[in-house]
Amino acid sequence: ITNDKGRLSEEEINRMVKEAEKYKSEDEKNAKRITAKNALENFAYQMRNSLKDEKIGAKLTDDDKAKVEAAVKEAIEWTGKNASATAEEYEAKQKEVADIVNPIFAKVYAGAGGAPGAGGMPGGM
Repeated sequence: ITNDKGRLSEEEINRMVKEAEKYKSEDEKNAKRITAKNALENFAYQMRNSLKDEKIGAKLTDDDKAKVEAAVKEAIEWTGKNASATAEEYEAKQKEVADIVNPIFAKVYAGAGGAPGAGGMPGGM
């Protein structure tokens, strides 16, 4: 006589494995989406912090600052309103912001001969 109380039957184990396989691709899709959202938010906040950095912000024209601020604000608001966006939508939005801010920061670094110790643009771009 054996006591199998509290143990899962083979049928229950098989059902659980099938469910795990069923949800695996959905979980991977959600992980990709969350990673893309975090990347967009991090990029936007890095750009905002770069504006506040006296060494960088002081080298920007008022017009350039306004463009960066507007792009960053719009991206942050967009993520708040589009919490269920796909990874591709988050990536497209990040590219849109990068296309605005990267040339602006590139001018700063080109004019300064490159920032000392900085391996590139803010946010690793």
